[in-house]
Amino acid sequence: MTQKRTQIPRSHAGCLFHISILPFSFTRVSSFLRSFPFFFFFFFSVSAMSGESASAIQKGQVDLLDFIDWSGVECLNQSSTHSLPNALKQGYREDDGLHLDSDADEQLLLYIPFTQVIKLHSILVKGPEEEGPKTVKLFSNKEHMGFSNVNDYPPSDMAVLTPDNLKGKPVLVKYVKFQNVRSLTIFIEDNQTGSEITKVQKIMLYGSTVETTDMKGLKKIEDH
Repeated sequence: MTQKRTQIPRSHAGCLFHISILPFSFTRVSSFLRSFPFFFFFFFSVSAMSGESASAIQKGQVDLLDFIDWSGVECLNQSSTHSLPNALKQGYREDDGLHLDSDADEQLLLYIPFTQVIKLHSILVKGPEEEGPKTVKLFSNKEHMGFSNVNDYPPSDMAVLTPDNLKGKPVLVKYVKFQNVRSLTIFIEDNQTGSEITKVQKIMLYGSTVETTDMKGLKKIEDH
């Protein structure tokens, strides 16, 4: 018996594939089975992700949305009518009519804990051309930060967002600085034009999990 091997092209590397098995009727071929051994052959259909999704998720990185501990998420200086879920939660962040707004001034301070230890690979911050964020500082595993002390600590990484970033191009972080992340603090220091209000349309975090430790459950154990 000869075997034919089909190799997935390199152009599809990093893509997510959907594999479906065609329906197979065993009763129709039962009359032909007269001896053992016998073999069943299954045919697979493969379809790649859309170009937009495939280009955003590379090298095994995934959207970390499912690993966010929502009970501990905080956002300082957010508008009461345009709050963080508009930019961070699935379904909300895909709606261009919804956005996160700053309140008293242009700055925003976000605290995002995770249910598992993660590795952060890149971050996407989308916003309008004028009121969109400009200087973004990231802090790994920094607890209880506020506007009064955020400048007392050197950021794990920082980025000055370009027009392409505001349109949806992810920013690669210093990967070695984000290998064992239990929480991420995002400090949006200013916006593109110095206006009083900063607007954020979408925030997405890309990376991978380090282990299956339930950080929420671990915290409860430590409390006892």
